[in-house]
Amino acid sequence: MPNNSGGNETLLDVKDLKMHFPIGRKGLIAGEQQYIYAVDGVDFKIRKGETLGLVGESGCGKSTTARAVAQLYRPTGGSVKLKGAELTTLKARDLIAARKNMQMVFQDPYASLNPRMTSGDIISEPMRIYSRKGLVQFSRKDMEERVEQLMERVGLSRFFRNRYPHEFSGGQRQRIGIARALALQPELILCDEPVSALDVSIQAQILNLFRDLQDEFGLTYLFIAHDLAVIEYISTRVAVMYLGIIAEISGSGDLYSKPLHPYTQALLSAAPIPDPKIEKERKRIILTGDVPSPDRLRPGCPFHDRCWKKMDKCQSQKPALKEAEPGHEVACFLYHD
Repeated sequence: MPNNSGGNETLLDVKDLKMHFPIGRKGLIAGEQQYIYAVDGVDFKIRKGETLGLVGESGCGKSTTARAVAQLYRPTGGSVKLKGAELTTLKARDLIAARKNMQMVFQDPYASLNPRMTSGDIISEPMRIYSRKGLVQFSRKDMEERVEQLMERVGLSRFFRNRYPHEFSGGQRQRIGIARALALQPELILCDEPVSALDVSIQAQILNLFRDLQDEFGLTYLFIAHDLAVIEYISTRVAVMYLGIIAEISGSGDLYSKPLHPYTQALLSAAPIPDPKIEKERKRIILTGDVPSPDRLRPGCPFHDRCWKKMDKCQSQKPALKEAEPGHEVACFLYHD
């Protein structure tokens, strides 16, 4: 587990974040508007210099949360503050200026790169856009030099700057995406499953690159993944999502050694352990039922249908995310007074 917290200064503060997508109306004639409740009241903070890992099953709202934080999706409700500035109410130009300090690395390193642009043009594009808008000052020579520096810093030869994305491997393409994210010297990088499409050996190289860049440039990460081992390796703290809410959030070591929420316990029990003896002897938690559909608001705890520890009130009351132990928050009535 990395020890890269930059103290107590909050860089990103997310409160009651909601992202509801309209999907049509119920009924044949002017019926009630229906929604997908992809994110429904998410709270977390990221301190400067740390990595918050966001983990959960596919479809739980992880990527939607990142896009709502970046304002690629305008949130249905809630607050997103970057260095104290409220992003959800900013107008277009002010939002563009704020995004200079917040960049994104996407999951698919081919789909996120323009196939008609060279690697050098892809990396320099943020600098060109922001220079035209008068938000930064880069001469053509400055951009060329910075592109070469960034390519070499992420492990690519500067002589590859005239190559196109299809001429690179998957790992090399992701390095281009990382270099592009670094072009404007942001403090926060949102990493949306940046290693899930790569081979395991390449994943390790990219994860080590992320950690080295964090140490060198003082970066802060929101790092999304569904692989628990990846999250444990890269994260300072970990937030566990389930059906659009944060079920548990804690320091990485505490969460993996002492998970509190029943969903977190089940999630960790499903992760393989490389020691055959331990793997054979440990107890698995098998959840029954399927993840409920996010197309309707449900009373009570979102996990109560599958929880083996549920109480009567879990079906009608939604538990808030509260501190159960110092630095360890959980949304579960088992730990609430």
